Amino acid sequence: MHKIDNYSFAGKKAIVRVDFNVPLDKKTFEVTDDTRIRGALPTIKKIINNGGAAILMSHLGRPDGKVQDKYSLKHVLPVIEKHLGFKVKFAPDCIGDEAKKFAAELKAGEILVLENLRFYEEEEGKAYSLAEDATEVQKKEAKVRVKESQKNFLKQLASLANCYVNDAFGTAHRAHASTSLLVQYFPNDSMFGYLIESELKAMDKVLHSNEKPLTAIMGGAKVSDKILLIENLLNRVDNLIIGGGMTYTFIKAQGGKIGKSLCEEDKLDLALELLTKAKEKGVKVYLPVDAINADAFDANANTQALKIDITPDGWMGLDIGDETIKLFSQVIENSKTILWNGPMGVFEMEKFSKGTKAIALAVAKATEKGAFSLVGGGDSVAAVNKLNLADKISYVSTGGGAMLEYMEGKELPGIKAIRG
Repeated sequence: MHKIDNYSFAGKKAIVRVDFNVPLDKKTFEVTDDTRIRGALPTIKKIINNGGAAILMSHLGRPDGKVQDKYSLKHVLPVIEKHLGFKVKFAPDCIGDEAKKFAAELKAGEILVLENLRFYEEEEGKAYSLAEDATEVQKKEAKVRVKESQKNFLKQLASLANCYVNDAFGTAHRAHASTSLLVQYFPNDSMFGYLIESELKAMDKVLHSNEKPLTAIMGGAKVSDKILLIENLLNRVDNLIIGGGMTYTFIKAQGGKIGKSLCEEDKLDLALELLTKAKEKGVKVYLPVDAINADAFDANANTQALKIDITPDGWMGLDIGDETIKLFSQVIENSKTILWNGPMGVFEMEKFSKGTKAIALAVAKATEKGAFSLVGGGDSVAAVNKLNLADKISYVSTGGGAMLEYMEGKELPGIKAIRG
């Protein structure tokens, strides 16, 4: 496995899997958050400054194998050009004669963006739709056809370049053509880009940290989304802070009144099991002690602050209260290593965003005091960005699902393909 720092791109064309799956304005199709594009810049600059040419490929949205203008990667070109300060080329397809022609004419120092990979079903390796009563033989034949078709897709992509760089951490947990299969066409010329390298370094730093206390802050709606992560972290962390909607599954499991707050009824036993496991492993679990309750899931709802386990009937908890903010902030500010994934409340409604903002500020404060902090997951990252705290956090991850799976201890197809 090559390191991007030690690889010579001089005279080479590098096909780079980037993650330009960015949010677009529904009317103007302008990029509304360019974090992922900025994340890919160091790798792109390394290639072109080193005498190579970069061919960028990505998906955007879920077009399901159909060409749709709203998912065209041409919409991201102005942002790439703004950051680089020069024009980039665009191929209106990612394979075929046009893509080949664009790639062949590409000179050192130039950049070519290929059209959305997911305009082809082969990128995700999706099966042809079969009738419900299809026989086993027909299913087998369909699988073979998909494999052959994907092989042809990969060969065409591989023919455009001399080396392969995967820098799309956000899709590293997907076993797709461009993330985990294309690498086999470049057995001696494949590597991670700077973004993936830094993501792995940050996550490994948390997972294998000797800097204690290590605190994990878990938010979000469902316990079921975080079970594996919490179980893996119980072997490593000193403190586990739980907030967000998942709080109420734990509170109800312990006999508390939760009104009509979010709760996974079928996960009550599991919640108690996790608390028992934490106790056995000497992990301190911090649950909210009070909450901001609302009489409706609405930005203009009536609210009241109450102890967490006495939510009145018809009311629901939508944010953590002041006592909890104080408690959580104290634990965070005394930590040496911090992982934060998931909001503390309904962050998108101003009325219920105080808890999430307070946690973001506490993480920044701890970082300032010398802690290493890793923040990942859409809402937590949004909170950090909204408060302009990104530069006060040690590392802000670009991959929600990929980060979760890596932290759960799973092997990510896109990582394994290169690491071997």
